[in-house]
Amino acid sequence: MAQQFAQQVKIRTGIYVFLKDSPNPVVLYFENPQQAFDELKQAMKSATPVLVDKTATGPIKRLCVISNQIKGLAMQDEQYQ
Repeated sequence: MAQQFAQQVKIRTGIYVFLKDSPNPVVLYFENPQQAFDELKQAMKSATPVLVDKTATGPIKRLCVISNQIKGLAMQDEQYQ
């Protein structure tokens, strides 16, 4: 019984982008979430503001924001069926 349940549950990784002047994070899904997370983190740490334009695979298809508007990032594994 437990094996059947384990086979039905899938895991995907969401990247949460916390923006200034927005109370809720933007949740993005990518084919390679670790690479996208590293790119966003690098842009956030940039000394000069750069345009971040990312195409995602989830409900939000595209994010376009200036890097100095990103105040935080997080990754979270989520279960879905």
